[in-house]
Amino acid sequence: MSTLTRLTAGDAELTIDPEHGCRIDGLRIGGTELLLQGARYGAFVMAPWAGRTENGRFRNGGTVHQLPVSEHAAPHALHGTVRDVPWKTAEVTDTTAAFTTDLAAPWPYPGRVTQTFELTEDSLTLQLGIEATDASFPAQAGWHPWFHRNLGGQDVELAFTPGWQEERGDDHLPTGRRVEPTPRPWDDCFGMPGGVDITLTWPGQLELRLTSRAEWLVIYDEPADAVCVEPQSGPPNGLNTLPRLVTPIDPLEVATTWRWRRL
Repeated sequence: MSTLTRLTAGDAELTIDPEHGCRIDGLRIGGTELLLQGARYGAFVMAPWAGRTENGRFRNGGTVHQLPVSEHAAPHALHGTVRDVPWKTAEVTDTTAAFTTDLAAPWPYPGRVTQTFELTEDSLTLQLGIEATDASFPAQAGWHPWFHRNLGGQDVELAFTPGWQEERGDDHLPTGRRVEPTPRPWDDCFGMPGGVDITLTWPGQLELRLTSRAEWLVIYDEPADAVCVEPQSGPPNGLNTLPRLVTPIDPLEVATTWRWRRL
C-alpha cells in the first residue's frame, strides 16, 4: 500500500512522501511534472542545517560537536538529518497537510521539526519550524527542490537580483568575502537581504515565482537535467559562521511560496 500523501487543487497535484524525509515526491501542473523524480530528488527538507557544515563540526557555547561526514560532500556534513527519516502525519485535508519528526542522533540535541503544506490552484506554500525541547542549539532550515531544466521546450531561465554572491572557496564553502555574481553555472550562495525572490521561466510553457522571507538562496545548476533553487535561513556552514540559536521559547521558522502561471 502506498504511503504517499496527495493534495489537489484545480489542475495542480502535490505528492508528499512522509516515510522518506517528508520529501515532495512530485508537483504536477496540468499534468506536467516540475520536479526530477527519484529517491534523492523531488524537493527535500534541509534541517537542522542546510548545505555543508565544515568538516562536520560545529560549536554550541563551549562544546564542539562532530557530525557524520557525507559521502558526496567529504570532508563536510551535508543537508541535515531529517531528509532520510520517517515523519509522522499530523493532519491532512484535500489541499493542506502537516507532518512532524523528532530530532535524534546523530544530531546531539532533542527537538522537533514540523513541515506544513498549503496547495491552491496557482500556488504552493511550505512552512518549516524547528523547536528545541530541552537545551538550546544553533540551527538552519531550508528546501532543496530539483526542478527539471527542460519541460519539453527550451531550458529554464532564472531571473533574480541578489545583493551579493558568497565567494566559494576550493572546499565549496563561503570564504567570507562578498562578490559580484559570477556567470552560470553555479553551485553558489547568494544574499538577498529583502528576502528571496526568483522567477523560473520555461519559455512558452510555465513561469514559477519562488519567494521567501529567508534571506539566503543557493543555486545549483551544474547538472545537465536539473536546476536546484534553494531558499535557506542561513548560508552554507552557517552553524559556524552565522548561528541562529533555537531555544525552547524561540523556534526557528521559515516559509516559501511558489506561485505559477501558464505562458
